[in-house]
Amino acid sequence: MACRHGVPRATPGRSRVTRTVDEGKPSVLQQAGGVPGLIYASVPSVVFVVADAVTGLNTATALAVGAGAGITLLRVLRKEPLQPAVSGLVGVAIGAFIAYQSGDAKDYFLVGIWGSLAVAVVFFASILLRRPLVGVIWGAMSGGGQGWRVDPSARLGYDIATLALAVTFAARFVVQNWLYGLDATGWLAFARIAMGYPLSAVALVVVVWAVRRANRLHQSAQRCHHGTHG
Repeated sequence: MACRHGVPRATPGRSRVTRTVDEGKPSVLQQAGGVPGLIYASVPSVVFVVADAVTGLNTATALAVGAGAGITLLRVLRKEPLQPAVSGLVGVAIGAFIAYQSGDAKDYFLVGIWGSLAVAVVFFASILLRRPLVGVIWGAMSGGGQGWRVDPSARLGYDIATLALAVTFAARFVVQNWLYGLDATGWLAFARIAMGYPLSAVALVVVVWAVRRANRLHQSAQRCHHGTHG
């Protein structure tokens, strides 16, 4: 590792700590239950839309919640990760309750629509406050602290990662809120599925690249600093 004109030059490879974290932590896809988990996540919304078109809203809400509960039970029996299923069941239950109370099937998607906007605003705000949320979360989870905030190169990487997630959630809100205004319940279900895990996977590629770059630059800067003052 060498420093040129005060700017750290990264050495090839990753630190032992970074490799250990990457190798020991399950991937996002694994945490979601793999490909079957992604399919399971879309089932309640599809059941709701189809049942609403065929049998009516009351039956659709019951079947959607039942589908979510059935998927959760299946995961228990197969000893698969429960967190995605439980979170999905809670979301389905809340959406079904709102739709049942309002008497309008499209309201099933309201929580997801406005939740996306709220998350996008939080991510955007964290960048403006110079505390990009991805960096804050990663620093807490990895035990690396928040020292990266004084390193402009590292902070830029976390800005990029946070912006990728903010844009993802903002896109979900814009598209789904537009479809909500058109009363396009079927297309809302399609948009939720298409803009769910698939869109998140695209954003995750950017996030992983940006976080690794930020970590590499910050570690290089620290080594330069210790070498200079050692």
